[in-house]
Amino acid sequence: MSLDVDTDTGSGPRRSPGGDRAQYGVCAFLALLGVLVIVDATGIAHSTSSTDPVGPRTVPVLLGLLLLVIALVYTVDVARGGRAEPEAGEDVDLTNPVDWRTVLLLIGAFIVNAVLIEPLGWVISGALLFWGTAFALGNRHYLRNLAIALALSLTTFYTFAIGLGVNLPAGVLQGIL
Repeated sequence: MSLDVDTDTGSGPRRSPGGDRAQYGVCAFLALLGVLVIVDATGIAHSTSSTDPVGPRTVPVLLGLLLLVIALVYTVDVARGGRAEPEAGEDVDLTNPVDWRTVLLLIGAFIVNAVLIEPLGWVISGALLFWGTAFALGNRHYLRNLAIALALSLTTFYTFAIGLGVNLPAGVLQGIL
């Protein structure tokens, strides 16, 4: 961001017009995404009922329109020279290398979950996922993590089954759960 002194008013620094050209790509992506959402929503069969007078198209069309509005507002901001503050890294030391062991352990936990979810069911594979994630991130309270992982996987299983009506695979626990 270049700062110029406004010689007309003497008010001090101002942003140079034109902005960062790379940000226009983000604006175009948001606009394209909004158009795609709206076009896809028009393919949804329009059906209303007494329990749903709005129909299934409304939310996707609204989201598409909001994406277009955001793209327009962002384009105007970029054209006026607006820029986001560079990432400060919060509490992360950006000079340290990537911890590949943690990354690979997390990937492994997700792969184990994906492979075992059908044969063993969500409760067991989800517990392994939650336990493996805690292990990968450095927690070494193995039994406590296993108990928490089982509680989380059972809670999500029943939340999906009862609360949302989505049946997760029960696997070897079919008939027990």
